[in-house]
Amino acid sequence: MFSQLGLSPMACASLARLGFEIPTPIQTEAIPLALTGVDLLARAHTGTGKTAAFGLPMIERLLTRGAGALHPIPRGLVLVPTRELAVQVHQALAAYAAPTRLSVAAIFGGVAMGGQIQTLRRGVDIVVATPGRLIDHLQRRTVDLSAVEVLTLDEGDRMLDMGFLPALRRVVAALPRRRQTLLFSATLPEAVMRLSAEFTRDAVRVDVSAQHVVAATVTHQVHHVAVERKREVLTHILTQDGVDRALVFCRTKRGANRVGEELVRRGVRAGVIHGNKSQGARTRALDDFKTGRVRVLVATDIAARGLDIAHMPLVVNFDLPLVAEDYVHRVGRTGRAGQRGRAVSLVTASEAGLLRQIQQVVAAPLESAAAPLAGATEARRAVEGVPTRTPATLGSRSAHGNRDQRVSAGRRRAGARRPFSRSSAA
Repeated sequence: MFSQLGLSPMACASLARLGFEIPTPIQTEAIPLALTGVDLLARAHTGTGKTAAFGLPMIERLLTRGAGALHPIPRGLVLVPTRELAVQVHQALAAYAAPTRLSVAAIFGGVAMGGQIQTLRRGVDIVVATPGRLIDHLQRRTVDLSAVEVLTLDEGDRMLDMGFLPALRRVVAALPRRRQTLLFSATLPEAVMRLSAEFTRDAVRVDVSAQHVVAATVTHQVHHVAVERKREVLTHILTQDGVDRALVFCRTKRGANRVGEELVRRGVRAGVIHGNKSQGARTRALDDFKTGRVRVLVATDIAARGLDIAHMPLVVNFDLPLVAEDYVHRVGRTGRAGQRGRAVSLVTASEAGLLRQIQQVVAAPLESAAAPLAGATEARRAVEGVPTRTPATLGSRSAHGNRDQRVSAGRRRAGARRPFSRSSAA
């Protein structure tokens, strides 16, 4: 129970209203430690409840040190790698803080700065931001980080992958030296360990990745396909009965665009989200997917980090990720909250090595199955309006085939004997 983690009765009551009953492993391990004020280095995958693990202690700390100033400057800061994750974390923290007088704001790129400047001028207690846009505000002197008491770096490995280390250093340089720092990461490579050593002080390490790598309710299936048949097989999978919503992962932005366009051409309502899309386009694609206006969302790994969409029965890896741990992030979108989920991967011969690496980090078996090529062909014909060759039509064609060929051959021979007959008649 959350009441046993050291949270206040008000926080526990707020969680109960939101439907939270039993804390996840990362929440059980991280919340009591964070409440003591120590720095943390925590490894936890997407979908394990880590936002509450760092957000609830932050809110508790700010409340005990006073809240409700007329024009507060930020005392809590959460840095995230993507706009979508900023929106998601902001929504979660705002819900947790709803019974209090604490205010939460999201600061990210891709949108005009005017509204964000007005929000900061009115005063905010907690800022959730992407590093680049936060630096823009620092340069304009529209944000003051001199009072930050708690810093959370979410998805530290992804921020390093995206080249944010220089930006992180600039932001941290604007913070007080005496602060609490919480670093959350799905993986802990050497680069993340160096990041922790640079930004935290004697951080306590929390690691629950081995407990919940992939939900046990998720089944994993692999189709071995030739690269030129991938889109055909994907269409077949997405047009099967019972597939009402699916998330499709591609390795590149260009690949995501091509797959999305092909699905739409084949009659599948699909949207695309990746880093080159404007914030407005990304928001519309997410809204369309959540409301059912499109039932397939094609995404790259970076754009999909932090997506929290209820009822995701199917995740398809159109391309395998280059890093095995990213498979865990992708598949973590399905099978949540005890629901059953399915992960399907389309694997070419050149991706066999990647598949072996993924199997090493996923305890569940990756079941291989023959790609449904024949079914995919029929699905494509049905979607595109091409007449399907049923056994009856094939038999009819066979019965009359020889006569048709003889007539065609006779016509060709007759035409060959009179090559200028049309000109003569003219």
